[in-house]
This record gives sequence, C-alpha cells and structure tokens, in this order.
Amino acid sequence: MSTRGPRLSRTLLTGGLLLTLITAISFPAPSGWAASGPFADFAGAWSGTGTLRPSGGQAERIRCNATYRQRGSSEHQIDLQLRCASDSYNFDLVGEFSADDNNQISGRWTERSRNVGGTAVGNARGERLQLHIESSGFAATLVMLTRTRRQSVNIDSQGGGQTIKASITLSRN
Repeated sequence: MSTRGPRLSRTLLTGGLLLTLITAISFPAPSGWAASGPFADFAGAWSGTGTLRPSGGQAERIRCNATYRQRGSSEHQIDLQLRCASDSYNFDLVGEFSADDNNQISGRWTERSRNVGGTAVGNARGERLQLHIESSGFAATLVMLTRTRRQSVNIDSQGGGQTIKASITLSRN
C-alpha cells in the first residue's frame, strides 16, 4: 500500500468529521430562537462519540470535543474549533460559518495539522440539515437530525476512490 492511501483516508476522515462540526453549528434553531439568529444557542462546548466505517476497513470509535464562539455581535456567524481522536487518528479543525435569513449555510474550514481546507454549503428545513463540503479531490454529503440538545449525524464521503461513512452523536456540555 502506498503512503498516499493512508494520507487520503485521513483527509477523508477529516472532511467527514468536519461535516459533523458544521452541522452542529449550522442547524437552524427552534422557532422560539428565530429572532436571535440560528447560532444563538450553540456558543459553548459540545462533545460526542461515533463510529467511522472506511470502505474495506475496520469500524473505529471516535471521540470529539467542539467549541463554538459567536463572531462579533451577530448570531448569524460563528467560529469553531473541533478536536477529534480515535486510537489511530487525531485532527484539529477550525472554521468560520454564516447563515442567511433563509437558513442557507456557507463557510470555510481548515484542518491545521495537515494544512487542508475547503468550503461548505447547504440548507436546513425543520429538524433536517443537508450539507455538501468540498476540497481538492474530496467531497462529502451529510444528513443530520437535531432534537433538543442532541444531534444525530450521518456522513457519506468520497475521494480518491475511497468511501467513508460515519455516524456521530454530539451533545451540548
């Protein structure tokens, strides 16, 4: 196996986990929060666990911690930091994200230890969020349901001939 395979797998995992974070910060708030902005209730610390399933590989448990900070006085913009780890994988991700009045999400992200980054776009309807992220040679789709203080995330990422699926649950601390 070439060294490109493990590096590509880690890039795909980074993208998939990024989706989890983007989802956590970009899902629209319940209607009672609408006047405050979609990120009004996300500032603070979140954590969770899940399972990564690379094609042709063993499923692996992953643990994540996230911190969200509103940018300026706007509850429509937020900055994030996400750190995730498993027995064989670690990453440190930062990003900036915005939502418009129609719950259209856009943003940019960087995985600092690997100097990889890209864009994110999507939309939210009710409890469901669908998001698409991209960087060079990588794309992923995420579908998420949010209820109260928990978020269930399903990710399907592809790039370099490999598919990785993930299922992760985050809870606000």
